Amino acid sequence: MVRASLWIERGGVAALTEAGADLLEQIQAKGSLSEAARSLRFSYRRAWMLLDAMNKRWDAPLVLTAVGGKKGGGAKLTELGSRVLRSFRDLQIHIEAAIDHEIDGFRRATR
Repeated sequence: MVRASLWIERGGVAALTEAGADLLEQIQAKGSLSEAARSLRFSYRRAWMLLDAMNKRWDAPLVLTAVGGKKGGGAKLTELGSRVLRSFRDLQIHIEAAIDHEIDGFRRATR
């Protein structure tokens, strides 16, 4: 099996990884950082640190959060966050398709 890992760097540091994209998807689905972390089996601390790092590495935040309480909190992808996530997933699909297309040549060359 041939696999590829994708991450996006900005300023020489990872700005979006597979784990980050998974977290963004779950935030989009659940509307909550704690629920997103729970569904991915991440500690809340890990999820918060990952989100904080992603938000700092882009020109604008990918996710906006609101503190909980009586009215409840929540987390929501910004327009930039939605575009970044969609573009990342599209790029993954194109990379996987390219690998599928070229895999036979790779296997022949490496026998």
